Amino acid sequence: MNKQIKRAKWIGGKPKKLRSLKPPEEDKLIVDREGNIIGSLSADEPEERSVKDEKERDTESGDSETGMSRKMRQETQLTAEEQELKESTEISEDFDRLKRQLEEKVGLNKSFDVIFREMVFGGQKTGIFYYNGFIKDYVLTEILERLSYADQVHKETEHRKPVEEHRRPYRNWRTDRAEEPSGRQEEGERRNTIGLFEEALIPHVQVKRVCKLKEAIDNVAMGGTAFFFEGEREAVLVDAKNFPARTTEEPELERVVRGSRDGFVETLLTNVTLVRRRVRDPRLKLEITQVGKRTQTDVCIGYIQDICDMKLVESIRDKIKEVKVDGVPLAEKQLEEAVVGNSWNPYPSVRYSERPDVVAAHLLEGHVIVFVDTSPSVMILPTTFFHHVQHAEEYRQTPIVGTYLRWVRFIGIAASIFLLPLWLLIVTSPELKPAGLEFLGPQKPGKIPILGQFLIAELGIDLMRMAAVHTPSPLAIAMGLVAAILVGEVAVKAGLFSNEIILYLSVAAVGTFATPSYELSLANRICRLVLLVISAVFKVPGFVIGSTLLLLMLALQRSYNTPYLWPFIPFNMNAMGHILVRVPFLSMKTRLSLTRPKDKTRQPRRPRRQE
Repeated sequence: MNKQIKRAKWIGGKPKKLRSLKPPEEDKLIVDREGNIIGSLSADEPEERSVKDEKERDTESGDSETGMSRKMRQETQLTAEEQELKESTEISEDFDRLKRQLEEKVGLNKSFDVIFREMVFGGQKTGIFYYNGFIKDYVLTEILERLSYADQVHKETEHRKPVEEHRRPYRNWRTDRAEEPSGRQEEGERRNTIGLFEEALIPHVQVKRVCKLKEAIDNVAMGGTAFFFEGEREAVLVDAKNFPARTTEEPELERVVRGSRDGFVETLLTNVTLVRRRVRDPRLKLEITQVGKRTQTDVCIGYIQDICDMKLVESIRDKIKEVKVDGVPLAEKQLEEAVVGNSWNPYPSVRYSERPDVVAAHLLEGHVIVFVDTSPSVMILPTTFFHHVQHAEEYRQTPIVGTYLRWVRFIGIAASIFLLPLWLLIVTSPELKPAGLEFLGPQKPGKIPILGQFLIAELGIDLMRMAAVHTPSPLAIAMGLVAAILVGEVAVKAGLFSNEIILYLSVAAVGTFATPSYELSLANRICRLVLLVISAVFKVPGFVIGSTLLLLMLALQRSYNTPYLWPFIPFNMNAMGHILVRVPFLSMKTRLSLTRPKDKTRQPRRPRRQE
């Protein structure tokens, strides 16, 4: 008893409870939730400690989900100072605090490409803030060389000022008295310092002064450079950006035999310039906005003010502003789904183009175009089904040749949808064969049913198309030869496929590839597969019902309150004639009524000859 009293320890002036006299017990094993022995517990220690140790081990090792989440919260939780710096909007006069603001806002000293260079020019401490990789080195070198003469320029400026300007009092608007307080003098000196750097020392055409830190950060994120001055609450922004971009090459999907070879690239300013070069109308308006909380992607809306319907412009502008997402890294396609909302309909609601001349032609018709930064494709709104089947090559040839090319393309597109289902109906229902076409049908049926042959061949063509996209150019020819030998020769000789199926499937595939719009060709391919299955299962009624449903779906679809099958449904004789026949340029006197243009006249009417 006395020995136990001596062993008692005083903590905070209070003794621990004395344990009752019991015979010594064996140590207890500590077992985790999975039954593994992780240690032992002495009989003198309470059992609660084992539970605590187990939780601590779970937390340290990361086995406990609650422990991991608690640890992540502690790492991401900001202190009051860090939160205040992150939410601050004013430019600090102290460079130490300014750098702390940039650390919390943009990751200065954490991200290797975020640079804040401190230099002294004319006794003024200057901070240059930019993202490495966006700046034009030679432009900033010229600016820094000019800033090195700050002392000389400052002395010349002070020498040219009249003495009265330094002593000139200012009038207090409250007392209406001439005063010259020291605070006013300091503010004037600050303005003179900022003005000296902005107007005399920075030789650049695009310079802007801001007083909000967010504006400076956003401008730098877009490729600009910000100049901060210690003791000043303003910054000078210089738009000396240099984006990595490729040359303006001819787009792969819209090649022409004769015509311009330039195409859009991934830089917004370059794309806008290509359009402005072709449409020099001062009423061409280009409005820019940002989409995406994190990406802040630049989106530009273009239209000709006195031609385009302003209600359409306002509708598109409001739809874009309502897009609240983290970002649109896939550019125009994600923006299209957010603005147009075509859901599960396979047919495209907007037209994409990578040719500046095509976009300029649509602007003159009263359409609205949407540029998205980092994308070489431009959206054209509104569009119909017949906009997707037109090509620039038709307008690069004479009217008769252009009409012929247009009709050949129409026939190819129709064959890509209806040729295979019709041939399948004729083969499976011999009574439907017209007189003189008894030869249609496979002479030697393959070992696989006809529908199975079509489906396997369709999947094979899609697989080869995707393989051709991902195959390097030197290997693409070899891949095509292997695919042609395997599918065209071995499969037929083995009796798996019949020759006629390969023939008609090839014709349909060529019609698909002849479709100018890549999105429309994919939609037609899906509809062809559906018609094939319905025709094989339900015969003639299935083909009739499927074709009718396809026509109804297209007739009921709208693109910004524009009928998708206009001018066929609803029918417009004049517009339908312009679609079926490539009209000579001087014969197009008026614009189409599809876009409801303000100015409907394309060219002045010629005066009548006087007899």
